[in-house]
Amino acid sequence: MNFKRLKNTFYILLTSVIFGACSGKGTVTIVAEQSTPREKYAVECLSSGLTDAGYQVEVVSGIQETKDRTIMIQQIEKEPADQAISLSEEAYTIESKGNTIWLKATGTSGLLYGCLYLSDELKKNGKLPKTIKLTDQPEMVMRGTCIGLQKTVYLPERHVYEYPYTPESFPWFYDKALWIKYLDMMVENRYNALYLWNGHPFASLVKLADYPYAVEVDDETFEMNKEIFAFLTEEADKRGIWVIQMFYNIIVSKPFAEHHGLKTQDRSRPIIPVIADYTRKSIAAFIENYPNVGLLVTLGEAMNTIEDDVEWFTETIIPGVQDGLKALGIENEPPIVLRGHDTDAGKVMDAALPIYKNLYTMFKYNGESLTTYEPRDSWETNHTVLSSLGSVHISNVHILANLEPFRYGSPDFIQKSVQAMHNIQGANGLHLYPQASYWDWPYTADNTDERLLEMDRDRIWYDAWARYAWNSNRDRNDEIKYWTGELGDFYGCGNEGANILKAYEETGEIAPKLLRTFGISDGNRQTLLLGMFMGQLVNPHKYHVYSNFWTSSGPVKEVLPEYAAKEFKGEAHVGETPPQIIAEVVMHGALAVEAIDKAAPKVGKNKDEFERLKNDVYCYNAFANHFAEKVKAAMLVLNYKYSNDVTDLEAAVLHLEKSMEYFNDLVNLTKDTYLYANSMQTAQRRIPISGVDGTNKTWVEMQPHYQAELENFKRNLNMLKNKGNAGEMQQRKVFEPAQVTILNPAVKRYVLKPGQQVYSDNKAVIEAVAEELQNLSGVQLSDKQQQETGTVLKFRTDKPVKILVGYFNTNSYSVLEPPTLETNANANDRGQADIKIANAMLIPGLYPVNVYNYHYEAGEHELILGKGRALILGFIDGTEEIPIHDAGMTKDEDGPAVDWLFY
Repeated sequence: MNFKRLKNTFYILLTSVIFGACSGKGTVTIVAEQSTPREKYAVECLSSGLTDAGYQVEVVSGIQETKDRTIMIQQIEKEPADQAISLSEEAYTIESKGNTIWLKATGTSGLLYGCLYLSDELKKNGKLPKTIKLTDQPEMVMRGTCIGLQKTVYLPERHVYEYPYTPESFPWFYDKALWIKYLDMMVENRYNALYLWNGHPFASLVKLADYPYAVEVDDETFEMNKEIFAFLTEEADKRGIWVIQMFYNIIVSKPFAEHHGLKTQDRSRPIIPVIADYTRKSIAAFIENYPNVGLLVTLGEAMNTIEDDVEWFTETIIPGVQDGLKALGIENEPPIVLRGHDTDAGKVMDAALPIYKNLYTMFKYNGESLTTYEPRDSWETNHTVLSSLGSVHISNVHILANLEPFRYGSPDFIQKSVQAMHNIQGANGLHLYPQASYWDWPYTADNTDERLLEMDRDRIWYDAWARYAWNSNRDRNDEIKYWTGELGDFYGCGNEGANILKAYEETGEIAPKLLRTFGISDGNRQTLLLGMFMGQLVNPHKYHVYSNFWTSSGPVKEVLPEYAAKEFKGEAHVGETPPQIIAEVVMHGALAVEAIDKAAPKVGKNKDEFERLKNDVYCYNAFANHFAEKVKAAMLVLNYKYSNDVTDLEAAVLHLEKSMEYFNDLVNLTKDTYLYANSMQTAQRRIPISGVDGTNKTWVEMQPHYQAELENFKRNLNMLKNKGNAGEMQQRKVFEPAQVTILNPAVKRYVLKPGQQVYSDNKAVIEAVAEELQNLSGVQLSDKQQQETGTVLKFRTDKPVKILVGYFNTNSYSVLEPPTLETNANANDRGQADIKIANAMLIPGLYPVNVYNYHYEAGEHELILGKGRALILGFIDGTEEIPIHDAGMTKDEDGPAVDWLFY
């Protein structure tokens, strides 16, 4: 060994004696300099492991000569001449030579992980290994979990993401023991990043001389926040963990907004100097006060344009970090992670990399769900564009809206997903959301006397993702043995752990397969495990299927409407099909129940948790059968669209009734065991039904809705059989115009009738319009102006009104995207998130029109829309309810929709 090439070297000498201490295993002397908190923590972990294994431990400093067995731990240079390999900062080598074990690491994290490895071996075997030779390091550079400082509902007089750090909202945030428990879980799994998510955290953590009124908490709370945040970052740093604070842009504190007469967040607002200055100084103060932190930046959702994104990141955020570093007198750049969500991250990074080097990129793995380990289309290309930029790219396992609230822990699915991150997306980092109850952390949705902690209930979730983030290429047979042992030990059932593993892996396929084949969205606006309505299955486009959702989420597939059309026409099918998927999920459910029942008699430990797991398996089985029967009914209803044979509908009734029986089973399995299905209980939840005011979050609540759907179907079928005229079923109320005063100068109106020109500078005219709209008059705007600057409609009303806005059903760059909760958290603040009337107008030369509504109270208002074509179709009474339906104004060769049968 060339000792001249060693830097910051220290030695730990572990001496075993034949006639030892009272423990019977001898005395171990640990000799260490412990020059940093992380090194000291590493020695403490090893010392604790030795003590627990029965050794007597003494810690001293300085080199000690010994003739007995020794372990020497050295921090070495990155590429020493006598090293055959190059080690990362988190790597370590352990090798025995005679009576000596050498542990070498280039960084303090590698030193820590090496000590943890030896400690784990002591726990497993009860003694130090006699011979050992290994080198280990993580495949993924960043391996992080996240916690949301956010709530299940909005705070009074606040908007989405606006949650100051207070004991009232987050009592757990001030619980040091809870933090230590969570951080210990993280370091045991070798996670190295903890992300804290919040819309605008700065006004809870820093005070600014220029903006003293911006602080959102009282003085006592502010001091508590400073103290706990400093404690958290210090404890995390000891464990090799970066604390990374996330925030949205542009959101400002409520008192700051009120002081300046602004909104806290406004997607249509351009960058203004006072907000830029406030944000830059907030970031600088944050870096100055908490130097062991990084930032995660979301430019989307509350920003106006991509150009604003670039300007904000390079002229406000990065300079703010640099100002903070300058104030500290340090040059070491903390990590800044740029989310690719709702922005052009490639364009932003091109502008940012020349001025800041320690940049990372991040994008959602499967959207806000877990659907596949074979991502395609946008879930491939969005990542590869970012991973090709040269910085570390992170794949974000986000929200998991399709997995709430049941337990999920399929090591096989997770391992394949991490492999996909590497091999398909080019990612070298993991960002992991809680498996369930993100908005209600630290608790789960289980209905227990004492609330269960999510970190305890879902331990397999954290263990599995961490295990494969460290090494994704572990042998499958070895992994079956490993997890069989882990589960067998936890439940005290020995080899029956294999059946528990099988139950996890069989149920682990059900929600991903169903969502990617039948879902409306992979976003958090859909709670899959509450089910779907028949109208959503047979006419999904009416509910605004998110762009590229079906093509990106998993293998090539046929969705229900496509499958039904091909089946009726006798055309060949391609890829995954609906009958295939429902057969598979029913099989998965049955096999999972069989496996968990086999394990049950042998369980000797943690019996209460096993019973909860077993109930979840039963829930998945009931849900799979419920959904499969509903899909069978939907296929028959879609076939009726082409066959016009009522016997198709009669057969569908039987399947829908059977589906209801399985759903009733699900109700019985959950009514006493779960508090809710989805932890975000706001109007952002849209599928299967609105979650406004915390409603429709349990299976008990959904039961009457699905029963009514069945009764509606039977009623409409009987009417159809008696009258033989589907058109009579679809007659709808004609809306009368509400009186408003438009304040824009020189604006013209036009009646919604065939032959009318919809734009002042575009010759396109209406060919067909839904009958219920024909008494209304639209606002004739400039096509060119809409595309170049957007739309601002100013008006005054004496009574509440709804503005009907027509969005063009196309992906053309020229049109304005409809309100989309996946990318705009405020997309339902006026009830505008859902299509109300699909295919409401036909305008040759343009595109089919879908109608949305915006609700306004009495007063003077501005409707502000972004750049792109859209139509203002008129005003109706604010109390008027518009049943969601398809008006059928289309030249679709497949004919009109059939979802009217369920209303």
